[in-house]
Amino acid sequence: MTTVTLSELNGCNAAAFIDHLRGIYEHSPWIPERAAAQRPFASDTALKLALQDVVTRATLDEQLGLIRAHPELAGKAAVAGQLTEESSSEQAASGLHLCSAAEYAQLQQLNADYNAKFGFPFILAVKGPTGKGLTRRQVIAAFSRRLNHRRDDEIAECLRQIKRIAEIRLGDLLGVSLAFGPAIMAWAETLAAWSDIDAGPGPGHEPDLTCAYLTPAHQRTAAQLRDWMTDAGMDARIDAVGNVVGVYRSGAPGAKTLMTGSHYDTVRNGGKYDGRLGILLPIAIVRHLHQRGEQLPFQLEVVGFAEEEGVRFKSTFLGSNAITGRFDMALLDQQDADGITMRAALAAAGHDVTHIPALARQPQDVLAFVEVHIEQGPVLLQRDLALGVVTAIAGSSRFLVQLTGLASHAGTTPMDMRKDAAAAAAEIVLLVERRCSQAPSLVGTVGQLTVPGGSVNVIPGACQLSLDIRAADDAVRQAAVQDVLDGIAAICARRQVTFTSEQIVDAAAAPCAPRLMDQLGAAVERASLPRYDLLSGAGHDAMAMAAITDVAMLFTRCGNGGISHNPLETMTADDADIAARVLLDFIRNFQT
Repeated sequence: MTTVTLSELNGCNAAAFIDHLRGIYEHSPWIPERAAAQRPFASDTALKLALQDVVTRATLDEQLGLIRAHPELAGKAAVAGQLTEESSSEQAASGLHLCSAAEYAQLQQLNADYNAKFGFPFILAVKGPTGKGLTRRQVIAAFSRRLNHRRDDEIAECLRQIKRIAEIRLGDLLGVSLAFGPAIMAWAETLAAWSDIDAGPGPGHEPDLTCAYLTPAHQRTAAQLRDWMTDAGMDARIDAVGNVVGVYRSGAPGAKTLMTGSHYDTVRNGGKYDGRLGILLPIAIVRHLHQRGEQLPFQLEVVGFAEEEGVRFKSTFLGSNAITGRFDMALLDQQDADGITMRAALAAAGHDVTHIPALARQPQDVLAFVEVHIEQGPVLLQRDLALGVVTAIAGSSRFLVQLTGLASHAGTTPMDMRKDAAAAAAEIVLLVERRCSQAPSLVGTVGQLTVPGGSVNVIPGACQLSLDIRAADDAVRQAAVQDVLDGIAAICARRQVTFTSEQIVDAAAAPCAPRLMDQLGAAVERASLPRYDLLSGAGHDAMAMAAITDVAMLFTRCGNGGISHNPLETMTADDADIAARVLLDFIRNFQT
């Protein structure tokens, strides 16, 4: 592809502008035609967003026309050599021109089924998150998964995929070189290969990624992060609780510390970017600063927190709580599923638990803490926004509820004489849904529901369920918790079922500091992106760090419908790159 500069695009006449961009959106010159009047564009990002906005504002008929302008994957046009140069290159990047007979037949059937259901071709940015290309297995898996979508959802997803295709094509046309994104994505892939589980669940699926606290995979990940920090120009170490700490030193006398980072442990069968993005991204930034010989007026400390998810020992925020001086030493006697205590696991990993209290930072030495994290939700994705500024991290109340009824014969016990624990649980689930729909930032979830020893012909005599209620406002959350617990009591009394509840988490909401939000927002706008503020419904290490300093968070867009804590969790190199540029700008312009 012949490249062109942004200056040339800004300076040429409208006809030449449209012609230069003719191949960006497949057979749709009306898109650059409508964007031409907005010139001059301050950056390639501004141009990209202007083109995307044309697509977003188009009529439904125009959007469907754009979707239908794209060829089928490995379809008749590809076989006949009738694809545009851009489409041909993209399909070749995924090896779709090398399909086996079985793969080709499967794709043809998928194309037929998809067109029959939706009335337009399946669209996928086959160059993928990194721009290097998805595998044929990944393409077929995405195809099969999306066949289950509703038509409106699939129209929206096709348009998002088209915008991603156009983003890659525009970058090629302008000769854009991403300074940070490719390294961040490559490092994430390296770490994702190390799991507590040896192999993935089978063909068509992403490999299992489970990295629990102090397992061999966890320790290998820590060692690699330390080495990358060292190579980037930091003084790096692994501390007594397993945190990986890298410090980019300042030459300024008496310099205080700006902290950043996130966690590197995962949930079971988790994603590649949750937590880890917030470690890898600042490492890439420090490497850039070090290569330039650029010093900061403060120390920049990057922390890979050892444990946030609570998978192995059922205790969350172990790494960040140690940094804030709130590590509960009684937890050292907590046991995992194999009966191994945390104390023993730390010793086996070479850590001295007597040093944990000394890890606490002094609040007067810390300027602030800022965390970069994937959103883990669909808000930014649905708004076509790469980044968002977090306003607060929702508080969380979690309970385990045990219901005890009476197991009896399913055929001989009349309906009005039953003490059915599962029926009570079902009513509780609906109660949670109903009560937690009454406030904008309030959410409630029953994520675990089991009938121990259940049988098809026995009325359930016991049931266990989890309860998770979150809100940005602690008063709203606490009121909902009380109402739900009162409702559970009423349901159980009416059904003659007893219950017990055990609270396992009570985390207060953590508002982000307005001064830091404004500085992040200004950096976002300097990158030619609109500032968008949003709440974090998920918990993060920034919640714990708020105990000693002001905190801020920058969210990046999460693909595949916003799914997270899942092997399908994804983001793009372009989004990682602009997030890194924004954080670097924030650091360079940081004001105390």
